[in-house]
Amino acid sequence: MSDPLQPKRAVIFDLDGTLLDSLPLVLEAIRHALEPFGGSPTMDIFARLGGPPERFLADLLPDPVHVPEALQRLVAFHRRNHHLIQAYAGATDTLRELRARRVPAGIWTGRDRASTRTLLAAHGLEGIVAEVVCGDDLPSHKPDPAGLLALVARLGCAPAEVLLVGDADVDVLGGHAGGVETVLIRHQRRIDPAVAAVCWREVASPAEAYGLVRQTLLG
Repeated sequence: MSDPLQPKRAVIFDLDGTLLDSLPLVLEAIRHALEPFGGSPTMDIFARLGGPPERFLADLLPDPVHVPEALQRLVAFHRRNHHLIQAYAGATDTLRELRARRVPAGIWTGRDRASTRTLLAAHGLEGIVAEVVCGDDLPSHKPDPAGLLALVARLGCAPAEVLLVGDADVDVLGGHAGGVETVLIRHQRRIDPAVAAVCWREVASPAEAYGLVRQTLLG
């Protein structure tokens, strides 16, 4: 892992597992979705999250014919329990400080726009993030960098001027494909060496990532 090639002018965050502590709920929602059909997700599933749920549900189900029903179960469970999601300590303060210092910040998430808007409003993040690209805004999904590059352009930067922060392999691979250096939050999982090799920094927690963002963009 090398140092950034040039100073950074903006930062882009993933949402789930990066700004919002939603991983336990997401895991439980996936488990609920799969329950009638077999299959049990583990923490390793988070390496693949970042796109529409029907894509990863097909990989987890014994028979993909059950994807529509499993998807309905997942969405209903999440809707009933989304109030349990909380922002990570330091997430809101970091975004507010970036805004106060006129450092553009965006969000690149695989979530659909409706649930993203609900969560941002619930946690007071809607007015302090400059731009958001969601999973249903474009036909492509992480790790395809199209959404990331669209967001970089909206922030008025070149890819090399932006730092990306995420917690999934698809965040790192998308950042690498788009020429955006990435901070990977590993939480408690083992990172594929090939993924670790193309991220700029690997940290254990969101709090460490926020500290690195402050150090890199705010001095």
